Amino acid sequence: VQLQASGGGLVQAGGSLRLSCSASGTIFTINAMNWYRQSPGKERELVAARRSGGATNYADAVKGRFTIFREYGNNTWYLQMNAVEPEDTAVYHCNADILSTGWIARDYWGQGTLVTVSS
Repeated sequence: VQLQASGGGLVQAGGSLRLSCSASGTIFTINAMNWYRQSPGKERELVAARRSGGATNYADAVKGRFTIFREYGNNTWYLQMNAVEPEDTAVYHCNADILSTGWIARDYWGQGTLVTVSS
């Protein structure tokens, strides 16, 4: 299984950006899909999470501004980022708990995509 993240870039404060993460390979079930971010000098933090049943949760810093959602049929999920702030500047990583070959569920990570918010 491989995860491919994309969509990062430079955006002005107050603008919007959409990140995507596509999972490929032998996938039986995606139990959970997440977005993390890491800024220089800070620890990686969970930004948004979505469970297979549809329940979502968000870091306090992004509530009301970011939305995680899934596109069924092609194992892709997104992070819609609205009203971005300079503090949102970070490398964003997608992560998922996936049931794959051998009916074993494990954690997978995509490569990071850089989001830079200018003031």
